[in-house]
Amino acid sequence: MLESYIRKQRENKKILLMTHIVLGYPDFETSLELARTMVAAGVDLMELQIPFSEPIADGPVILKANQEALKAGARLAQCQQVAQEITANLDIPFLYMSYYNILFKYGVDRFAEDAAAHGIKGMIVPDAPPEEAPEYVTALRERNLSPIQLFTPKTTDERMSYLAGNASGFIYCVARKGVTGQNTAFSSELDGYLDRCRQATDLPLALGFGVKDKDDIDFLRGKVDIAVLGSSAIRVLEDKGVEAVGDYISSLR
Repeated sequence: MLESYIRKQRENKKILLMTHIVLGYPDFETSLELARTMVAAGVDLMELQIPFSEPIADGPVILKANQEALKAGARLAQCQQVAQEITANLDIPFLYMSYYNILFKYGVDRFAEDAAAHGIKGMIVPDAPPEEAPEYVTALRERNLSPIQLFTPKTTDERMSYLAGNASGFIYCVARKGVTGQNTAFSSELDGYLDRCRQATDLPLALGFGVKDKDDIDFLRGKVDIAVLGSSAIRVLEDKGVEAVGDYISSLR
């Protein structure tokens, strides 16, 4: 179970790192190499994003990666094949991240069945709230996959409780309004929001959207269980290559 893995890892680490790669960007061979490099550098969990043409929660960096992957010919079947190769060879939990249209078109039950068979441990689907996609939550739970729910600073206490009741594994706390990749002010202003998140659930908390350097990670130690790195790692990949991503991840501990 994803939650028990996180709690076990947290016995020895003050904070865990979760990274994000877009499958097929810039190509599938690089996706494989990037996953290996990130795990070797010490990441604890990883999102494998299935590229989508309209990733509404993602900012310019990840949006571009999605578009470039699709332009290069990345399709769902290849993403699943590469994800299976990654999970078979690397010993951390991997989660699918994507958008509901892909699951709906493929078939939610079929998608969950394949994900479980491929070694995936959970999914992050930002546009699938539980009241609008109950079959998604059910399909994952029936296969011991974790449907990760998202809190934002604008989420009411009542809704946090509702979302937590439809989640397992951990809760993804969005650090601020907007899309991924923009700057986030890591200051005491976040504390009240994170206190509300803690009160709403006993599940581990992950925080993403704008986490980019060691100062941000240090700020989050003791406040959340997992720091999520997305756009920042892609920027390093684009600027300096795969090997530099490993150095970047190592520098955050």
